[in-house]
Amino acid sequence: MKIGLVSPYDYSFPGGVVNHIFHLADYLCQRGHQVKIIAPGVNDTKRYHNQNIKVMGRPFPIPYDGSTARIPLSPWLPAQVRRILREEHFDILHLHEPFAPLLCVSALAYSTGTTVGTFHACHARSRTYSVSQPLLKRWFPKLNGKITVSQAALNYVTRYFPGEYHIIPNGIDIKCFSPIGPHRTEFDDGKLNVLFVGRLEKRKGLEHLINACAIVKKELSNFRLIVVGPVTRMRRGYQEQARKLNLDDIVFTGFVSNEELPHYYRTADIFCAPATGGESFGIVLLEAMACGKPVVASNIEGYASVLTHGEEGLLVPPADEEALAQALLSLLHDRSRREQMGTRGEIKSAMYSWENVAGQVMKYYQSVLH
Repeated sequence: MKIGLVSPYDYSFPGGVVNHIFHLADYLCQRGHQVKIIAPGVNDTKRYHNQNIKVMGRPFPIPYDGSTARIPLSPWLPAQVRRILREEHFDILHLHEPFAPLLCVSALAYSTGTTVGTFHACHARSRTYSVSQPLLKRWFPKLNGKITVSQAALNYVTRYFPGEYHIIPNGIDIKCFSPIGPHRTEFDDGKLNVLFVGRLEKRKGLEHLINACAIVKKELSNFRLIVVGPVTRMRRGYQEQARKLNLDDIVFTGFVSNEELPHYYRTADIFCAPATGGESFGIVLLEAMACGKPVVASNIEGYASVLTHGEEGLLVPPADEEALAQALLSLLHDRSRREQMGTRGEIKSAMYSWENVAGQVMKYYQSVLH
């Protein structure tokens, strides 16, 4: 089968959608399918991840529905998309975030074959959808198959585009994310390590986690917070916040590659995801769980879909710093409970292996074609 996977986001920049496409393409290629990825990128001559990539459009950071998206906005892009679709004759054209400007929308508009769209996002509301809904409804019927990555994503997209959708979750690489392997030895000094992984932007809730750590420190000083995520303009503000709270044991690592990221999960005693919203799925929760770590996370729909409170970790009300601090303290004081939750999380994460998830996508392709 000849399959085209279209990403609206910069394929050279890490992110949930890009990682999803990377692993899905890898699975499909291993099973003998011919896969081409169409995505914006930094350099047309660079061969990303040794995959068959058609780089189309130079990405720019653009504010997009409460986050920052690296997307191309070239006026020549639609014509380029039309040309490559005519040349390739894909059996399946799989669009990720089908209504994201400009690459995916152009691919959907010019597609003449079988199309599948995966909707990854979840927000309280979408200014983009609200403004462009009348135009997008014109192209919505061209989607022969529609996937959402969670119930939260389904609830979000059907507010604007009602229809029949199939839920297929994100996957994780359980060979890469596992309890066995290297860890960061510089943090083996007897202190307990709380880990945060994510972009340094407001909705990820790092501000609330730092305030919660100040509450924790009043009772327990023998811990540190490790913050893993690409540097943004907000980093200096978080560092200043920690300084004012006299939190010396906060380490900002900056960007960490996918190869190194499991080392940090294995180093952690607790993984914390304090996002306040806008999360359709808990991929970082599953990565931590696969490494055998207990999780403290906000009780938002995307996270609650993968973590059961009291089993693999603890869920607390979003932005409730006192509740977050107490959840952290309860696990920091109880090694046995941390280990029990970590074991249950590792078992549960196996359900989300790419072997299982990509197999579901392949079956869905076949059902749409037939």
